[in-house]
Amino acid sequence: MCRVLKVSRSGFYQWLHRPLSDRAIEDQRLLALIRASYAASHGVYGSPRVVLDLREIGETRGKHRVARIMRINNIKAIRGYRAPRLIAGPPSIIAPNTLNREFTVEDPDRVWVTDITSLRTWQGWLYLAVVMDLYSCMIVGWSMKPTLAKELVLDALLMAVWRRRPQQTLVHSDQGSQYGSDDWLRFCRSNHLEPSMSRRGNC
Repeated sequence: MCRVLKVSRSGFYQWLHRPLSDRAIEDQRLLALIRASYAASHGVYGSPRVVLDLREIGETRGKHRVARIMRINNIKAIRGYRAPRLIAGPPSIIAPNTLNREFTVEDPDRVWVTDITSLRTWQGWLYLAVVMDLYSCMIVGWSMKPTLAKELVLDALLMAVWRRRPQQTLVHSDQGSQYGSDDWLRFCRSNHLEPSMSRRGNC
C-alpha cells in the first residue's frame, strides 16, 4: 500500500499511531476558544472581532487562520438587522409622563433621567444604571452589578442624592420593573423626588 500510494513506511506508521498532526491539534484548541468568543457575542462576531478577542487573552494566531477554522466549522456572524416592532402602549399607571419629552431644562437638578444598559466582559454580563442631569447632561449617579435587581437602580439614585442634595427633582425613567417597584417609589417620596415614566416601548 505504501508503494502504491508513494508514501514512506515510517510516515505511515507515524500517522497510524498519531492520526492528527500538531497543526490539527492546535486548530482544535483554537476552535474551542473561537466557539467561546462566538457564543459570548450571541453569534454577532465574525472572524475580525474573534481575532481581537483572542488577542486579549494572549493568543497571537493570524486572522486568516481564524477565518479558515470558522469557515470549515460553519461559524458565521449573524448579519442583517430587523427593526423592532413599535409598541404604542398606554401611559404608566405607576407614575405619569410628567417630562413629556421636554428635554430642555433651564436649571440644574430639576430633571434627572435614568436607564440601564448591559456590558459584556470576560467574566460575564454586567449591568450599569446611570442617572443623568438633563441640564448639564452630566452623570450624577451610577451603579454596576451582575444582576438586574432593583438595588441596581436604587444605588445609582442614592449616589445622585448624596452628591446633589436635590429638592423637588423630577426623575424620569421607562416602565422597567426596577423603576416600578415599591422600594423605588418610597425612595423617591422620602427624598423629594417626583417619578415620571414614559409610555411602554419608549425608552
